Amino acid sequence: MEWLTDNKLPVGKAAAAVFEWVRDNGEWFLDFLSVVMETLIDSILWVLQGPHPLIVIVAFVALTWLIQRNWKVCAFIFLGFLFILNQDYWEETTESLTLVLSACVVCMAIGVPIGIASAHRPKLYAYLRPVLDLMQTLPTFVYLIPAIVFFGIGMVPGLIATVIFVLPAPIRMTHLGVSSTPQALLEAARAFGATPEQTLYKVELPFALPQIMAGLNQTIMLSLSMVVVAALVGANGLGVPVVRALNQVNTALGFESGFVIVVVAIMLDRILNVGGRK
Repeated sequence: MEWLTDNKLPVGKAAAAVFEWVRDNGEWFLDFLSVVMETLIDSILWVLQGPHPLIVIVAFVALTWLIQRNWKVCAFIFLGFLFILNQDYWEETTESLTLVLSACVVCMAIGVPIGIASAHRPKLYAYLRPVLDLMQTLPTFVYLIPAIVFFGIGMVPGLIATVIFVLPAPIRMTHLGVSSTPQALLEAARAFGATPEQTLYKVELPFALPQIMAGLNQTIMLSLSMVVVAALVGANGLGVPVVRALNQVNTALGFESGFVIVVVAIMLDRILNVGGRK
C-alpha cells in the first residue's frame, strides 16, 4: 500500500495554486469586494451604534410587534436587551448584530435568486448540490485561511467566511419552497394566461414564503454561530470575550459572554418565528 500513500493526489497544492492565482489576478475584484463589504458593515454599525441604546431597543420591539403581533414576545425582546445592557455588552452585541445582518443581506441577495433558478432548472441544482455540501461540511476554520490572505484581519474576512458557511441555507430552502409549489396552482395560473414572471411573483413566491423565511431564520442562526470563529481573524463582537476567556481560562467571563450570545440567538429566533405567531 506504500505506492498509494507515496503518490497522493495534490489536493492541497491545487487549492494553494488556485488561491495564489486569484490573489495575483483578481486583486481589483478583491479590493472592490472589500470596499463593498466595509461600506455595508459601517452602514449597519452606524445605524445600531449611532442612536441611544434605548432608541434601538424600541425599534427592535416595534419590529417584533409588526411581525409577531404578540405582546409577550415584545416584552421578552425588551427584557433581553435590558439584560445585555445590564451585563455591559451593548457594543459587542451591536458589532455581532452587524456581522449577522450583513451576512443576511449578502446571503439572501445571492441565495434566493439562485434557489429560484435551481428550482426551475433541475440540472443546475444537480450541479450545485455537491458545491453546497462542500460549503456546509468543510470546517469553518479552513475558510479563514484564504479570507486572511485575500482581505487581511478585521470584520471583512469574518464576514466572507460567514457568508460561505451560511449561503447554502437560503439556497436550499428557497429551492425547496419553489419546487414544492403544487402543480394544480401552476396549471391554474397558466390557464388564466399568466406569464412565467407573473406565475413566479404571484404563485410560486407566495407559496414558498414560509420556506424562504425559514431560510432567513437559519441564515441568522448560522451567522450568529460564526461570531466566535470570526473573532479569531480580528472581527469585533461577542466572540472576542469568548476567545479571551478561553485564552485566560476565565470561566466567569466565558459563561457571561456565552450566555449573552444565547440570549441574542433566542431573541432573533423569536422575532422571525413567523410560523409560531398567534
